[in-house]
Amino acid sequence: MSTPGHADADAARAAEDPAELRRAMIAELWQMGAIRSDRVAAVFDEVPRHLFAPEAPPAQAYNARDAVHVKRDERGVPISTVSSPQLQAGMLEQADIRSGMRALEIGSGGVNAAMMAWLAGPDGQVITVDIDSDVTERARRLLDAAGYERVKVILADAENGVAEFAPYDRIIVTVGAWDIPQAWVDQLTPEGRLVVPLRVRGLTRSLELVREGDHLVSRSAQICGFVAMQGIGAHHEQLVSLRGTDAVMRFDDGWPGEQTPDLDGVLDTPRAELWTGVRIGTAESFETLQLWLATVFPGFGKLRAEPSLRPVLADEGVVWFDSAVIEGDSIAYLTTRGVEPGIAEFGAHGFGPHADDLVAAFGEQIRSWDRDQRHGFGPIFGVWPPGTPDERLPHGLVVDKRHQRITISWPSPTGQEHQEVTEKE
Repeated sequence: MSTPGHADADAARAAEDPAELRRAMIAELWQMGAIRSDRVAAVFDEVPRHLFAPEAPPAQAYNARDAVHVKRDERGVPISTVSSPQLQAGMLEQADIRSGMRALEIGSGGVNAAMMAWLAGPDGQVITVDIDSDVTERARRLLDAAGYERVKVILADAENGVAEFAPYDRIIVTVGAWDIPQAWVDQLTPEGRLVVPLRVRGLTRSLELVREGDHLVSRSAQICGFVAMQGIGAHHEQLVSLRGTDAVMRFDDGWPGEQTPDLDGVLDTPRAELWTGVRIGTAESFETLQLWLATVFPGFGKLRAEPSLRPVLADEGVVWFDSAVIEGDSIAYLTTRGVEPGIAEFGAHGFGPHADDLVAAFGEQIRSWDRDQRHGFGPIFGVWPPGTPDERLPHGLVVDKRHQRITISWPSPTGQEHQEVTEKE
């Protein structure tokens, strides 16, 4: 029988034991739904994750939800990370790498390439590419130390893919991508699959994309977050001031109109509020609501405000979110309030001369999502070649990026696709 001192020592050893930590992580990933297959569970059990995160203690390396920051820029912003097990598991499930496949990883770290190599097996081939020599040198060193010398590590800007080893059965992108270069599409096999965290309207989703004729279409979409793409594929947001630099709206795909609105000072007007009656459990995801709002409102963007503006944006007990809309001279944004233990109600707050009308329209779209889309499959993303005629595109949102035309379409209650707005930038 263990004494209290021995029990504490045993617990401390277990907290640092990679095998124990690995088992606990895998059990949690199953419970979270990030792991959905025995193959992905097996790769997390086989690849020694802590060897690829020497900067962190084992407990952090095996924390299902934690990323490990490897490198930051001069402002302290992370530019290279070891992604969280939850995120890596979800993307590996989307990719479904099989034995003998050739796979490309865009954005190196080491552990993800090792897991891809384990899944592809000795007859497969994995190439990982990164623009940063510090990152590729680190990845090469850690892969060799962990026994994955067969992974090829390439230093290059991945805007042009890696043609030398193409075509690829699978391409997994592990940095946030604003667009999809044509080289990534061209270097896929006809039955290939691209898994990419694509950013549209400031919202990033890991998309599982497959070919359908001359374009790609999503089979699944998962909420995610990644460090931003560097090099040729880097992209900068457009900002609209609401009160100096203390509050701005960020438009990832640019302001959709010809003239950028002048709303500096709009937060000094009276605040409009509306509660919708739509309720949600505090543990329930509502990422499709944000996508719905981004689809139906041309002026959708992300609201960023300093903590000092908290009392201006919402009363105590009310949570405000960065999903927001500008229409004309006014702004509205998503809010929630607790209505009973574990249950919150969606609302909308807004500012500006026509805030009451905009808040009402915002609230109606929350109810529309609740009625028609909340429990559905979610939207379908399409990646279409530039120059594709509008009449060939599905009904829904159209965003013209640098390389591709991106569409987001929704099934309607009658089985037809939903059309609210077509945007050309």
